[in-house]
Amino acid sequence: MALKKAKANLERIFDKNLHDLVRGIRNHKDNEAKYIAECIDEIKQELKQENISVKANAVNKLAYLQMLGYDISWAAFNVIEVMSSTKYTHKRLGYYTASQCFHDDTDVLMLTTNLIRKDLSAQNMYDAGVALSGLACFMNADLARDLANDIMTLMTSTKPYLRKKSVLIMYKVFLKFPDALRPAFSRLKEKLEDPDPGVQSAAVNVICELARKNPQNYLSLAPIFFKLMTSSSNNWVLIKIIKLFSALTPLEPRLGKKLIEPLTNLIHSTSSSTSAMSLLYECINTVIAVLVSISSGLPSHNASIQLCVQKLRILIEDSDQNLKYLGLLAMGRILKTHPKSVQTHKDLVLQCLDDKDESIRLRALDLLYGMVSKKNLMEIVKKLMIHMDKSEGSHYRDELLSKIIDICSQNNYQFVTNFEWYVTVLVELTRMEGTKHGRMIAAQMLDVAIRVPAIRPFSVTQMVLLLDNAHLLGSNPGRSGLGEVLYASAWICGEFAEHLEDPQAALDAMLRPKMGSLPGHIQSVFVQNIAKLFARLAAKLEEEENTDGIRELCGQLTEKLNTFMQSGDLEVQERASSVIQLLKYVLKLKEKGGSVGPELAVLFAGELNPVGLKAQKKVPLPEGLDLDAWINDAPSESSEEEEITDELFVNPEHRSLSNSNAPKREEPSEEELGKRRAQRKVETESNPFYIKGATKAASRDGTFVDDIPVAPIDLSVGLQITGFASSDKYLRESKIDEHNQKLRRKMKDKKSKKRGKKHAGQDEEEEEEVRPVHVVAIVNEEMPEGARESDGDDDDADPGDPHRALNINLDAPLRPEEALPVRTHRVALLKVANNEEDKEDKKKKKSKEKAKEKDKKGKKDKEDAKKDKKKKTKKSKSGASPSKESEGSSPQAKQPESQPVPEEKSQMDDIEFWLSQGDSPASPPAPAAPAAAPATSPPPAPEQKTPEKQSPATSSPKTDESKKKKKDKSVSKDKSSKKMRRKAGYEEAEGIATPSKEMFDVSVPEASPPPSHKLLGESSTLRLNYETKVDARHPHQVVIAVMFTNLTSSHIHGLEFNIIDSINTKLVRAMGSSAQDGVKVPFQLPPEVRNEGQFAFTAESIAMPQKFRGTVTYMVRTDSGSTHEKIDFRLEMPCSSYLVPVPIDSASFADLLASGELVEKSSAKFQPADASFQQSLRRLSTALHFSVVEQIENSCSLYARSIQGHHVALLVKQLTSGMVSVDGKGSERTILSNVVEECKGLLQ
Repeated sequence: MALKKAKANLERIFDKNLHDLVRGIRNHKDNEAKYIAECIDEIKQELKQENISVKANAVNKLAYLQMLGYDISWAAFNVIEVMSSTKYTHKRLGYYTASQCFHDDTDVLMLTTNLIRKDLSAQNMYDAGVALSGLACFMNADLARDLANDIMTLMTSTKPYLRKKSVLIMYKVFLKFPDALRPAFSRLKEKLEDPDPGVQSAAVNVICELARKNPQNYLSLAPIFFKLMTSSSNNWVLIKIIKLFSALTPLEPRLGKKLIEPLTNLIHSTSSSTSAMSLLYECINTVIAVLVSISSGLPSHNASIQLCVQKLRILIEDSDQNLKYLGLLAMGRILKTHPKSVQTHKDLVLQCLDDKDESIRLRALDLLYGMVSKKNLMEIVKKLMIHMDKSEGSHYRDELLSKIIDICSQNNYQFVTNFEWYVTVLVELTRMEGTKHGRMIAAQMLDVAIRVPAIRPFSVTQMVLLLDNAHLLGSNPGRSGLGEVLYASAWICGEFAEHLEDPQAALDAMLRPKMGSLPGHIQSVFVQNIAKLFARLAAKLEEEENTDGIRELCGQLTEKLNTFMQSGDLEVQERASSVIQLLKYVLKLKEKGGSVGPELAVLFAGELNPVGLKAQKKVPLPEGLDLDAWINDAPSESSEEEEITDELFVNPEHRSLSNSNAPKREEPSEEELGKRRAQRKVETESNPFYIKGATKAASRDGTFVDDIPVAPIDLSVGLQITGFASSDKYLRESKIDEHNQKLRRKMKDKKSKKRGKKHAGQDEEEEEEVRPVHVVAIVNEEMPEGARESDGDDDDADPGDPHRALNINLDAPLRPEEALPVRTHRVALLKVANNEEDKEDKKKKKSKEKAKEKDKKGKKDKEDAKKDKKKKTKKSKSGASPSKESEGSSPQAKQPESQPVPEEKSQMDDIEFWLSQGDSPASPPAPAAPAAAPATSPPPAPEQKTPEKQSPATSSPKTDESKKKKKDKSVSKDKSSKKMRRKAGYEEAEGIATPSKEMFDVSVPEASPPPSHKLLGESSTLRLNYETKVDARHPHQVVIAVMFTNLTSSHIHGLEFNIIDSINTKLVRAMGSSAQDGVKVPFQLPPEVRNEGQFAFTAESIAMPQKFRGTVTYMVRTDSGSTHEKIDFRLEMPCSSYLVPVPIDSASFADLLASGELVEKSSAKFQPADASFQQSLRRLSTALHFSVVEQIENSCSLYARSIQGHHVALLVKQLTSGMVSVDGKGSERTILSNVVEECKGLLQ
């Protein structure tokens, strides 16, 4: 053995390591492949040795060769051998190589299952860590199924290193084995609250990736993620959570109301630091998604939108190109829903067009697309055209051209008011050098000429000029895209030839010899429209009885069309020959003395409508038609037949002759080459589109060319072609019209002062609307018969997407068959061998267990007897009053607790209860339609408390006091109170001063309002009661819930609520309403029915109580007719109406008192009207919106917080003389003193 080890060590000395391999490859650059082949042979010999270190060195070199592109799949088994090494350095090398070269279909992966399971359960956490890291790279379905349970076990490890890695790899397990998602989801959910921030971040990443494709399944986790978002300081975790909320918000609009405030706070907090710009960007994106989802829930979001736009402007103005690009990208999302907020930053977007980065310029162009209006269209297009003249680079110029066309043509030319200007712009775009969007320009020319009949005369004149000046479109318009413009020009001139002033000039322009160099499809259109123009001219000459002119015209056309007959395009040849035959037929008819005008007109009568874009796709497939079947016999795949098909149109003999007769190409001499170089140099110098170097060319006398002054040239003839219209003329005219409109508006404003403000607003809206000069005719696209109505688009979803299999309901309870399989050892042989011993052991165990059970039963019987005695003594003392034990042991109280609640229902109850806090009545409704729809659900089941309120005379004072104590104790228990609310059908929202409103049945008349409502006003037909509702999330809003009760047997309709606003507090009205207008109530009152309407108020300051005067007008419908009535009322908003009862424990309350924040003090002492101290406390807590912190005998601590964050703490004591003292502390003096005065006025 010693000799073997010594031999192995000597061999290792002479082995090449990775450094030697890399050095050798660099030294053998000439014959690298040969050297690597030799190295691979050496590696194969090293893999055959028994020493694991030699094998690890060989595997290390194979990993490097695999990165160079060499296949090492033949060494997969050797890689597994290195993975199984007990030494960590070798094991890490093996897993690294396996992660690099193994894939899902590797055959030897089935051998790694037990190896990886062993490493996952190793004592060294780094062995398990390297196994998890490597497994993530070559995970397949079998490994995921077999190792899912082992990985789940590591999720509960005591080491955060392993918990984090196991949580992350579970994502790969879910993708390969979706059945593991449901069993592992509960444990994954627990990791969201892991104490280690790394594990918590890993769990957030995994769930966010899973929810990216299936967000609906993870809606129940919204409360947990909301808690993380408001408590986490990790920006990357916040970004993930905010992205998840942006996907969940469209599914649950109520979630958006909860997100507005924390997201706004994050935007404010991250705007000052440049290191969290990515978080700011994600917050803005989510705010946009939230505002879109809850756009109908709140009256206005202008403040949030303006905040987002201001922060995005900061990003766009930043010098960092990445931030500027992201700012433009997010601004484009806001533009889709709130275009007016973005249009105010048009100057900033136009500045981005001058940026050096082309991607930023393109993104700015996308923004301009949505910022266009009828007023600024001409100005924006003019700036873009000037920018296109100055810009360099064909790609960006093409994007500018296409964006100009998209801006003008969007929504069926919605913003184009003068189509003569648009046709002029299209003609000017054809002069741009090097553009590739000639087909797009041609399509716009055709579309405008077809859709706008009034523009056809002007369009025809411009098209004729284009045909006359076709040489201006470039040296070779056929090769460039601008040749398509001639296609459109010829078609328009031929189709609308009746608008031509001189058809002969247009015909001559089409018959020029240079047109023969155009592509075949353009020449075919030329030939077709030449025939249309000939028909128009022939009819005109026939009316003039000019037969010689017709003959001369036919001869001219026959001669010119011969050039088209020689075209290489078959379509051009066919059309030219058809037109020539038509000309010969016309000549024959004229020789016979017949008329040809009417017959020629019939050939081109009628207008052609555009065909639908998806017309071919919508054609129904006839029955029995197989489009994949061959019509004739399928061609054979032999090479001989292919050679025969190649010689169909050309004879091989003629080909050889043509090749032999072809002139031989002679090489140019040196003099000719020199002349060509000089000519090419002159062309490059004169070409403005050729990028020249920075060096200055010096002449022979030593002066530089750039130093020569430019002398102005006095030309007697202008360079601009006469006849073409200029877009600048229309821009100047539009500015003049706009100036005249402003003058007329000022004159009308003076007159409108006499007529009133309403008429002035209407006239102003009419003046702002720009009236179009031409009307666009919407031409319906023709579709084939029997076409389908739907588009019939195929689903673009990838069928191989692994996330499709993860669309699983995670809220349903886990079934037994869904549990992950657990591997167990076989112990059957041991049981057979030791059968007799096992039987004896079982008998002994059974006898011991029976004895223990008897002892337990005896102890239980004794304990039950003691409990029964205690219950009997308590019942005898309490008499008829029920005790806590009797209430808790009643079957009605036990029944709900004993019933098992399904997991799915409990989770949905949690998310619903959490979201219901955002659905509180304090959230202001839309001002145009206050939320006052009658509830149709039956009233909730009464609790045990309700009989005391309904019949107080039947109960004794002692029982009342005992019940009150029980109520106070039950209120202090949060969990039990939540359960009772759910059972009773209540939905209490956090931050509301009064309980949630009861649900009344419409069919049952209600004569008395809820006890929390105060009387607002009353008449013989209608009674008004109200209560105030506030929410801490809206510090400047108060909701007044008014209960309308019909006291008559008639219908009441036309309800309108109005109030006189104060300087501080104002009623939220509908958009466009003045301060004198009222708010219409969107319901009617049937006889003896009541309903509630909610009205939102905006309050700047809450320090002082508010008093208002208001009126409710309504119509009472009777048999004789309808009568108009009204109720005048006085509405009071004391300072306590802005308070929110915030639950707080005694320890936190003591810390608040000792913190020094409550610097203001106020006190009062008075004689209460009620002798019961408990009754006084109940009135204070319910009427003034306080929560009870702690009560000790005749003293009680109360706490509340205003919607603007002011603290109010009260200590209420009952003195021995019967008087009550109220000592208050708070953070705002005026609020505190007013609240103490309210306490005194309430209890006296």
